[in-house]
This record gives sequence, structure tokens and C-alpha cells, in this order.
Amino acid sequence: MDPIKIDGGFGEGGGQIIRSAVTLSVITGKPVDIENIRKNRKVPGLRPQHMLGIKILSKICQARVKGLHVNSTSLEFIPSEGSNLDLHEDIGTAGSIPLILQVLIPAVSLMKNSLKLSIIGGTDVPWSPTSDYTKYVLSEAYSRIGINFTYEIKRRGYYPKGGGLVKTRVQPCKSLNPISLVKRKTTSTKLVCAYSHIPLEEIENEVYNAKNFLVKNGFDCEISVIEEKAVDRGCSILIFSHDTNSVIGSDGIYQRNLSGLGGSVAKKFIDSNLGVDLYLSDMLVVPLSLIRETSVFRVKQITKHLETNLFVASKITGCKYGIGKLDDGFEVRVSGISNA
Repeated sequence: MDPIKIDGGFGEGGGQIIRSAVTLSVITGKPVDIENIRKNRKVPGLRPQHMLGIKILSKICQARVKGLHVNSTSLEFIPSEGSNLDLHEDIGTAGSIPLILQVLIPAVSLMKNSLKLSIIGGTDVPWSPTSDYTKYVLSEAYSRIGINFTYEIKRRGYYPKGGGLVKTRVQPCKSLNPISLVKRKTTSTKLVCAYSHIPLEEIENEVYNAKNFLVKNGFDCEISVIEEKAVDRGCSILIFSHDTNSVIGSDGIYQRNLSGLGGSVAKKFIDSNLGVDLYLSDMLVVPLSLIRETSVFRVKQITKHLETNLFVASKITGCKYGIGKLDDGFEVRVSGISNA
């Protein structure tokens, strides 16, 4: 079978294209040839965190891979048969564990395999979902589709040294289900905060600023604040809610300055009043592209990551999608194929 050619410079031209293309390659068994990898980034080509995800996937599906080295701007991935594995991996940097698991979880589950993985790296780092977002938001959305995994944060790892430890178990998917996530109805929220090497008083100020902002806007909030020792100073805040019509999360991390973090996370949460938040919208595309029935979700904006994933998924799976403008956002419909 000739590989499907993917232009890695499409849209935002970042790591999202690699993650989605390789994931779908594994699930569908179709080889891919990705060129112009991370073309639009200051340092183009593969970085260590991209490589580890691809290496683990290649072990899982016994793939042949060409071009898998740091700074490589082209990659050919040829998948084979899948297998169940128990792995221990170390990114070696503060590279994002949640981004690597964005690749592994749907690929393993939709191949109807299982995976036990212990991985060391960054649990809560810039330009990535936090670990709590993965644990409480992504897992909820995926479970409704039929993808189930556990996510245990054994040790936090912040930038620049990382050193966090996550243990995850991915279960084989039994059946894929279409979803409809269009409008948040609940006013109940949860706030989860983890921190290290920051005075508790500063953390509490941000948490209660966030809670007050939520209460003023008609929400009630259950709070959990936990000090979890890490190598580096850091803090992660997540606000989330679930109901039958929505799965929404808003997160943020400490970056040199804690002031304003709580209010910023709360404002983003309140603004995300449709069916899914901006970040979840692109994470749903890979599994939805493999479901024959039509799924629908509503989101405030169409992000570059969402555009990228729709492009890659349609190219590899042949799924159809449509985007409609609403008064307060956008409606996305995805009608896929059935490989599950």
C-alpha cells in the first residue's frame, strides 16, 4: 500500500499534524509519509517529545519507521500488527506527558489492544494540557465515545527539569459511540489545584479569586488543593464540569508569576459555555472520524489545531465534516467510517 502523503506545514504547521497522522496510521493500518514537519516553528523538525510518542507507537504496532531523529523534517510510518504491552519510558526532559498520551490512548484503545505505561517527564508544562485536564476532562469525553483509560499522577513534573511520573492503563475499545455535546446546562463546577515550592497563602489567594469569579457568575464550586512536592516550583489549576450535553475544562499553570492565574482560568471556563472547550474540540476528531454515525459538538472558536485535525482525519479516514456558524460560536459535525 502506498503511503498517504501529509503536508506537515498545513495550518499551524506544528506537532499536532504528526500526532494525529501517526495515530490514525496505527488505527487504520495505512502508512503515512509526512513532509515539512513543524515547518512553521522557530526550530523545525521533530523534537524529543514527538519522537518518544512515535517510538512507543512503533513498538505497539511493530511499525517500520524512517526519519525518526531529532530535527528530522520528514517521517515515513508503516504500521503492522498491534500487541498488548507493559512499558516504562522516560522522556528525558520536561516534555509533555499529556501530549504523548494524546497519541497513545486512542491508538491503543481503537486497535483493541491494552497498554500499561509508566512514563517520566513533564506533567504540567507550557503549550500543553495539564495532567489534571487529561485525568478529569479528556477521560470523561473519551469514555462517552468508548475509549477508557486510567491516569495516576504519582509525581508532578514542572518545567524546566520535569521528573514527573504518570502511570496509565489503556483498555481496548469495545464499541465506538457517536456524541452530541452542544450546550452546558450545569452550574456545578470542580476546581483542582496542585502546587510545589510556592507559599500556601499565594495559592489560596488564586484559588479563592477563581471561586469568587465563578460564584459571581452563578456557579457553585467544589475545591481541592493539594501540595505535591516536585523538583521545580510550579502550580496547576483546573476548573471543569460535566453534564449530559457538555464536557468542559479550563486550565492554567504557573509561569514565573502566579498573580492572576485563578481569575484567568475561571474566565476561560465561564466563556466556554457551549458543548466543549477549545482544547477538547481538536482531541475529539481522531476517534469521531472512525464512527460511521454523525457526531456533533459546539465550540466558541475554530482553532488551528481543530482545523488541522479535521484536515488530517479526512485525508486518512475519508470522514466527512462540516462547520456551521452560530450566533455564539460554531457547530462541528463529523461523519466517519467504522474501523472499530
